[in-house]
Amino acid sequence: MSEIASLPARLVEGYQAFLGASFAREQARFKELAEMGQKPRIMLIGCCDSRVSPEVIFDARPGELFVVRNVANMAPPYAPNDDYHGTSSALEFAVMGLRVEHIVVMGHGRCGGVRAYAEGELDPYQRPLSPGDFIGKWMTLIEPAAHDTPMLPGEDIAVYSERLAEASVRQSIANLRTFPCVKTLEEKGRLSLHGAFFDVMSGRLRAMDPVTGVFTPVAAESHAAALSEPRF
Repeated sequence: MSEIASLPARLVEGYQAFLGASFAREQARFKELAEMGQKPRIMLIGCCDSRVSPEVIFDARPGELFVVRNVANMAPPYAPNDDYHGTSSALEFAVMGLRVEHIVVMGHGRCGGVRAYAEGELDPYQRPLSPGDFIGKWMTLIEPAAHDTPMLPGEDIAVYSERLAEASVRQSIANLRTFPCVKTLEEKGRLSLHGAFFDVMSGRLRAMDPVTGVFTPVAAESHAAALSEPRF
């Protein structure tokens, strides 16, 4: 089997493009990161949805973001037991090992995991996420947010799913504070927690107010200008 055939053709093409563009520009940066190690200031917990790449959305250079992605961008509560804890272990490494200064939980519009959970709540007999599957068990983390965010009478499922996705970000931040290392460093002013929400269709980014929990637009003027620019 040839070297090229060992990977999907799209990945090989993308790697070749990377070598001719990003790697060519950032070669010194990669060398520095290899020799000195990574020192990102920001950890971002995002969804594994292919449409919401944090590095693309935030135009991040190599080594700038420590990114953890999972289904529906959720942070579980502190639970030191014998189970496997991928997100929790990454969080522990980022906080205790890398000493990040910020943790951002970024939700997004039209999240399939949140929508499926919401639809299952409406019709438990046709629940799309079986509790016996990995994803079904994982999505039970959203239950506290769903309990505090009931569907309004006559509310469209799509609208409710967006509200629930925002509530899930708030719940994840509350869960982060159950980790002793996070709680201690936040109280000492050495770690800040943030919520964000990205709309796939419009490209609009909103940030969560730490007091009210309301999400408000980020760089609204720049966003409007980008939408008004002519497309060729």
